[in-house]
Amino acid sequence: MSKITKEQYEFALARIEELLPLVDDNTPRNDKNAVELSMVSDIVIEYEKEHYPIEKPSIAELIEHSLEERGMTQKQLANEIGISASRINDYVLGRSEPTLKIARQLCRLLDISPAAMLGL
Repeated sequence: MSKITKEQYEFALARIEELLPLVDDNTPRNDKNAVELSMVSDIVIEYEKEHYPIEKPSIAELIEHSLEERGMTQKQLANEIGISASRINDYVLGRSEPTLKIARQLCRLLDISPAAMLGL
């Protein structure tokens, strides 16, 4: 596809809003509204990938978010792993990154994917 302009993007967004009420899960895939919705959605997706890329979370954000999800404190995590709470705090604040051994334990205990931990 060629470069999508901001005007084309805005037109596509507006058209999606018009088409959404006309298309649902029961609409045949070859319905003209369904086809058009798919096409304008592709335009929006392509434009947003280029202009609004989603940043991968940092190790600090991954750990902090996972702790919040589990209602776990840094001290509890430190006890589980066998390191100091201040060390966990350093990871959460981004002052340092865990060793491979500690990262492996963090992934297991906090259910963080190894790929996310490695920034992939």
